[in-house]
Amino acid sequence: MADDVKPTRKVLMQIEDRIELSERGHDTLEKKRDGLIMEFMDILDQAQDVREDLEANYQDAQRAIDIARATEGDVAVRGAASALKEHPEITTQSKNIMGVVVPQIESTKVQKNLQERGYGVLGTSARIDEAAEAYEELIDQIILAAEVETAMKKMLNEIETTKRRVNALEFKLLPDLHENQEYIEQKLEEQEREEIFRLKKIKAKKEEEEREEREQQQEDEKEQEPVSADD
Repeated sequence: MADDVKPTRKVLMQIEDRIELSERGHDTLEKKRDGLIMEFMDILDQAQDVREDLEANYQDAQRAIDIARATEGDVAVRGAASALKEHPEITTQSKNIMGVVVPQIESTKVQKNLQERGYGVLGTSARIDEAAEAYEELIDQIILAAEVETAMKKMLNEIETTKRRVNALEFKLLPDLHENQEYIEQKLEEQEREEIFRLKKIKAKKEEEEREEREQQQEDEKEQEPVSADD
């Protein structure tokens, strides 16, 4: 790559500016990467807790529905389920974490009281109420898990992208720029040495010419001196 660079002081200044800018960018990206990793670790801990709670809620809901089916029968359970009038509503917003936009999911009408569930209180038993409540809690946990898992994936993608940029600067761009800088500096030093050598030669030649000119002038002056009568 260095062979394609013109060894001029203007190009050297441009490369030095790029090195300074790239080093600042590298430091900024490193700080961002480290911050993202810290945020990711927090979300990862939260995701592990959410997964454990989700598994527990699923087991509770499955156990509650099995008991309701065993005591009330599938027809009664299906009838209670079909009586639901208002379905849960999901709204999504977004929040910014270290420059990463992650979803913020909110739900309404998931947790309901007996009247809101739609089935008659006298026509069902506490077992069906317990199953309905368990599944409502499970839905809330699923929504939370979806929010946390999506945020975790987005954070992980951003970390990988930032790491690639850091590595590209650290192992590709900056080494190339430093190589070009060193190449130009060496070429400029060679040119400076050649110029100094050339000037010395010119100076020596000029001094030699001046010396010869003085000697010639002295010889001419001797030849022009008048000859005395005694001679």
